[in-house]
Amino acid sequence: MQFLTLVAVLALMSAAVYRMGRGRAQALAVTGVHRLHSLPSYYGYYVALWCGLPAVLLIAGWLSCEPYILRALVVGALPPEAKALPAARLSLLMNEVRQLAASGDFRFSSSPIATAAAEQYRVLRANSFGAMAVIALSLAIVGGFYGMRSISPKLRARNRVEAAVKVFLVASSTLAIFTTIGIVLSLLFESLLFFDKIPLTQFLFGLDWSPQTAMRADQVGASGSFGAVPLFTGTLLISVIAMLVAVPIGLLSAIYMAEYANPRFRSVAKPLLEMLAGIPTVVYGFFAVLAVAPFLRNLGQSIGIPIASESALATGLVMGVMIIPFISSLSDDVISAVPDSLRHGAYGLGATRSETIRQVVIPAALPGIIGGILLAVSRAIGETMIVVMAAGLSAHLTANPFASVTTVTVQIVSLLVGDQEFDSPKTLSAFALGLVLFLVTLALNVVALHVVRKYREKYD
Repeated sequence: MQFLTLVAVLALMSAAVYRMGRGRAQALAVTGVHRLHSLPSYYGYYVALWCGLPAVLLIAGWLSCEPYILRALVVGALPPEAKALPAARLSLLMNEVRQLAASGDFRFSSSPIATAAAEQYRVLRANSFGAMAVIALSLAIVGGFYGMRSISPKLRARNRVEAAVKVFLVASSTLAIFTTIGIVLSLLFESLLFFDKIPLTQFLFGLDWSPQTAMRADQVGASGSFGAVPLFTGTLLISVIAMLVAVPIGLLSAIYMAEYANPRFRSVAKPLLEMLAGIPTVVYGFFAVLAVAPFLRNLGQSIGIPIASESALATGLVMGVMIIPFISSLSDDVISAVPDSLRHGAYGLGATRSETIRQVVIPAALPGIIGGILLAVSRAIGETMIVVMAAGLSAHLTANPFASVTTVTVQIVSLLVGDQEFDSPKTLSAFALGLVLFLVTLALNVVALHVVRKYREKYD
């Protein structure tokens, strides 16, 4: 709460100096002696940057270094017997200290040493925050004063503001790139550890998935089988069912919205359709478990067809409903982007509206539609919450949509839930599955972009 208050104060100060800087620039422009280099708003942004940016950088650096400094101070003040603890036990003690200091409730402390250390940690953190707030606010005041003093008609405020924005954009892009690289390297490193224990061919082409491994040499029935083909098959089956639902409905709705619907109906129906994309996936999971799966099971019993409660059909149907707005929105944008000159030319040759859509509009928009469908396939393959709630946990190699199947994402969740040993093949297999899932979705995205770029027709 204190941190949010500090951020709010800095935001208010930046807004105030923005108005002051813009007003000062306008006052200089009114005199008419000199012509301003930039618009008055840029001078306001310039002063606001000097007020807020140094304080934000200080807070970011302070919060990054604070945990290490506080830990060193608290550890240095511990009694000699606590300092002599092994590294693992000392780390556990410091975790307890941080938790006690955060909660402020010392009743459940494991020892007087932890209580005293938590009290000291809490006092140090409060003093640290107070010092940070004072320095940050002082720096904001000094920066705002300097920015106000720097305002003059010759000041290239627009250039400096745009340079600061460019630096921010470059830093954000660099952070995103390094984050992606870190994710890939972490998956790759853990996957290589798994493949040191389990052959790659067994993982990619094995037909039996049972990741339970024996903890003792005399334990029976937990030898571990890591053939991922049943997982890939289940993922593909559910994704195919979802796309069979989403592609026709999404594409036909996009064609109607773009070519047939009047503007009043479109302005109401399109937002309502896209609201499906804003529904949390856990809600879709509840809907699949409580409504769709029981309905299909009872329907199957009435006609003599056994349908499992965790069938691929129920999961795929609900996932397809979730993906409908994704395909509809992308296809609608692509179809609407087709130049009207093509439609008018077809009408001039005597084509009807339906003939124009079938023979002119859809072929022209087809690359974009295919790219959108491939992106939707990536979305279906990577979906987690719906399949975790509605699909099964047992791996079955089957193409029967009425049977219970599991997916890659379900197994990743089940393997990493709870306290796990990260040196066992069972846990490491989750990273191998994640790497395969990442590579598949990346390949689909690359193919989608390639299709759009290669076959996009350019019109004058």
